[in-house]
Amino acid sequence: MAKPSSPPTLITSMIAPAQVMRGQGAIAQAAEAIAQLGRRPVVIGGDRTLKGVRPRLQPVFKKHSLSATEASYGADCSEASLAKLREAIAQHGADFVIGVGGGKALDAAKLVAHQTSLPIVTIPTSGATCAAWTALSNVYSEAGAFLYDVGLPRCPDLLILDYDLVQTAAPRTLVAGIGDAIAKWYEASVSSGHSERTFLIAAVQQARVLRDILFQKSAEALRSPGSDTWQDVVDATVLLAGVIGGIGGAQCRTVAAHAVHNGLTHLPQSHGTLHGEKVAYGILVQLRLEEMVQGNRLASSARQQLLQFYDDIGLPRTLGDLGLGDITIAQLQHAAEVACADHSDIHRLPFAVTPAHLMAAMVSTTAPIADSWAQEAATARNLDDADRAPAQPSHPSSFLLPPVSAEVSE
Repeated sequence: MAKPSSPPTLITSMIAPAQVMRGQGAIAQAAEAIAQLGRRPVVIGGDRTLKGVRPRLQPVFKKHSLSATEASYGADCSEASLAKLREAIAQHGADFVIGVGGGKALDAAKLVAHQTSLPIVTIPTSGATCAAWTALSNVYSEAGAFLYDVGLPRCPDLLILDYDLVQTAAPRTLVAGIGDAIAKWYEASVSSGHSERTFLIAAVQQARVLRDILFQKSAEALRSPGSDTWQDVVDATVLLAGVIGGIGGAQCRTVAAHAVHNGLTHLPQSHGTLHGEKVAYGILVQLRLEEMVQGNRLASSARQQLLQFYDDIGLPRTLGDLGLGDITIAQLQHAAEVACADHSDIHRLPFAVTPAHLMAAMVSTTAPIADSWAQEAATARNLDDADRAPAQPSHPSSFLLPPVSAEVSE
């Protein structure tokens, strides 16, 4: 008797928020859309953010007779924080959530909205991440160490990108957002660059477009806050980066750059740096691994190009730039072991990585191009005395931009 065939794989995509409204003064213009979601919102954010956004939201609440309350998520999107937010929602009898702030605030708001089955509005206050867009929340310990992420069943119901509000953020936040967003190319091309599936091809190619936009426009955007070019870069970090994750989904995951970030969060000394700053450093580490383990020449060239770009806009290039220049070997090893845990996305690299490999890459992100590729690869292989196959042909993460345009070089 023939065995019953297994059902076909069902892939569910959470591609985009139901509605995206963006522009100068967008919060005021979105009043009607906000009011359509309910009558009793709870506004979730950090203490400073709640104070800063209050004058922009109160006229909306007054105009539509909404009964709103505020709840601080604390310092991290943690289990304890989420429990307090659920209690605040219950006490207020809230019928929808408004999340305001950066990545952790928005992650907390999205996750607690899911846990309480409420609609969610996201209002980013900087260009630091694409958290306002995505159906994903990261959960941290009370000490600020990354623990796990949670996939959500849908993207936010409404995303409001108010350029006037974002422009009040420190320029450093947009620089960090550039670092976080540009990682989409270097990671997606590794995890999905060889796929022949339509959506994955689209996600990888959009990641390439995102990278090109950031290379071409970031420096000018940072020189001219509020300009059209600045708005283009904010759109890239907040919106287009989210599009890539939405189209690619779980099949187009992060790889080593975010794994390095996750490991570094377990070092208290790293908590003074932003998510995107650690991710940007992680890209250099990923490329360095490709050089050392594979002998990948294109990865080295890509790393040298990024080092110059980072220098131009102020992204960290070394552990010292992250304020971690004085950590001990034991602390570095702990971060590397967390990044290399069995479930880590670092294992989406097309070669095996050990904590020893990772530590060597983490302390040599600014190394010059090696004179002897065979010697470089052999050194990395000897770190764990493992036999490895000869270096494979370079893979998509190392594809270079065409010669940098005059616009960029200026």
